[in-house]
Amino acid sequence: MSSVVFLRAVNVGTANRCQPALIAKQLSRFGVVNIGAVGTFIVREEVSESTLRSAIAKKLSFKCEMMICPARDILKLGSKDPFAGQPSGPNITRFVSILARPLPSPLPFPLPVGLPSNEDWLLRIIAIQGRFVLGLYYRQMNAVSYLGKIERQLGVPVTTRNWNTLEKLLKVLRDV
Repeated sequence: MSSVVFLRAVNVGTANRCQPALIAKQLSRFGVVNIGAVGTFIVREEVSESTLRSAIAKKLSFKCEMMICPARDILKLGSKDPFAGQPSGPNITRFVSILARPLPSPLPFPLPVGLPSNEDWLLRIIAIQGRFVLGLYYRQMNAVSYLGKIERQLGVPVTTRNWNTLEKLLKVLRDV
C-alpha cells in the first residue's frame, strides 16, 4: 500500500526552504510523486516508514516533522464529504490538519468547537477522524493563528493543508 507524506513548516517565508519537485525526482526509486502543495508527497512503492523518513531527511538541509499516513487512511477520509452541511463560500477555507500521532480518548474538548468562541468563530473544528482534524476558517489574518492554539490544546504536532490539496491527493490515489 502506498503512503502519503506531509512535511511540516517547509517553504514558509524564507525559512526551511526546499524544492519538493527535486526531492520527488531524487526519491523516484520509491515512486515519490510531488503533489504541488509544499511538502506533500505520495509514495507509490512499499517502503518502511523508517526508511522513508531517513531518505527524505537526507534530502533536507534542516530538521522537519514528517507526518506519514497509509494512503488507505486518506482514501477513507475522502470516501464521504466530511464538510456536508457546513458553511461554505469564498470567505471560508476548508482544511485538514494531520496529527503526528493519534489522540488518546476521550478528546480534550467536545466537537464542534469554535475559536475564539462557539458563537463567534473564526476557526471551527468539526470532526477528528483518526489522525485527521477537519475544520473551517474564515479568510482573515487572525483566523489562521488559531491553528497553533488547536495544536497546543491537542498536545500533538500537526501540519495543515487546504481541503483542495486533499482532493488532489485523492484524485492521484484513485488513479493508481
